[in-house]
Amino acid sequence: MNVFGARVSLASAWSGHGNSQLPASPRVHHPSLQAAKSVVRTCELPAVVEKSRNDFFSSEEQAFHGSFGRESVHRGARLIVSASSVAQSFSGVDEEDAVQEPVIVPGTNVNSIREWELDFCSRPILDERGKRVWELLICDSGRKLQFAKYYPNNVINSLTLKSAILSVIQLGLPKPQKVRFFRSQMTNIVTKACTELDIQAVPSRRCFSLIRWLDERYDSVYRKHPGFQANAPPLMQLEESFPAELPDNLRGEQWAFVQLPISGLMEEVAAVEQGDSFGSVFPLGVLGLDLPSNAVIPGVAVASARATPLAAWTNALELGCIKVDKPNKRLILTTGCLDQWIYAYYRRSRQSDQEADAWEASKRACGGLHFLAVQKSLDSDVCTGFWLLYDGPQCRI
Repeated sequence: MNVFGARVSLASAWSGHGNSQLPASPRVHHPSLQAAKSVVRTCELPAVVEKSRNDFFSSEEQAFHGSFGRESVHRGARLIVSASSVAQSFSGVDEEDAVQEPVIVPGTNVNSIREWELDFCSRPILDERGKRVWELLICDSGRKLQFAKYYPNNVINSLTLKSAILSVIQLGLPKPQKVRFFRSQMTNIVTKACTELDIQAVPSRRCFSLIRWLDERYDSVYRKHPGFQANAPPLMQLEESFPAELPDNLRGEQWAFVQLPISGLMEEVAAVEQGDSFGSVFPLGVLGLDLPSNAVIPGVAVASARATPLAAWTNALELGCIKVDKPNKRLILTTGCLDQWIYAYYRRSRQSDQEADAWEASKRACGGLHFLAVQKSLDSDVCTGFWLLYDGPQCRI
């Protein structure tokens, strides 16, 4: 089925050189986009890239990013805590609250839990010393596994985290292949603990189940704690880097705003789950969205004659979301914990602004859910790569 044919309500791409092709207009399905012309106009994406800045990466990161050759991403500050700090006791937190045995949903095949989501950060709670209480949360994308444990602030290091991960594994769970985390400031601690256990630590905004669990715990657990501090600011604000030019490996030749009905979206999700295409998807239920059966989901399509290598390179990244940067007439792609890329530009015009506004409005109407698709052409019947994306509220803790 053609993802950019009858099922598309809007597809538009702006020429960087003023040359446009106008194929037949696709059928409009979504009322929020009626103001924009439903035409497909193709363009070349600019291929401007910056000088290499590998000094911002570790040697392991350079092995991956070095093949891009020309990109500059400024990493946020890292929180480095000495591994020698040890606490003899933990005052101010009830023993029952301080540790929770892993909760595994009955009937779960534990061998299927191969990827974890992890948060190791302070909470809006003070212990009897007047110090912020820290907590480790671990879950999987379906929250079939849940683990929570409080810690005093003087044991926050990679040894403590490594020991906690081991304690969960030793209860009968397989060692995870990946551990995702969304706080860039904890990169050193999480990466060191995971590396010593031969686990891949993945900075990622795709910790959807974990962030939703955190939000639930804010009301059901933290607010009820005697040391709760209602006005305590987050110790670690979520960061974003300055947008960098996109590496050549991740560039297509054309791009378009598109939309899919929820039924068509689920077809593409199934193709990714079955291994028929590159991509990354998640159960829509983890977002807690109440989408009607006739919902239409907005997305961005990228077309390239080298669709397969483009999809493979894109799949190596932890994609977060795509946003319209209207003042600068461009699309911004977020990846990892804090990285941002200038994904595409468009020509300044009233019509392009209307189309960009309509696309963002459609995304908001879907609760932030959207997608990225890679194809050989905008008229292709098959997606080579498909990624579900989410542009929702940030974690409030």
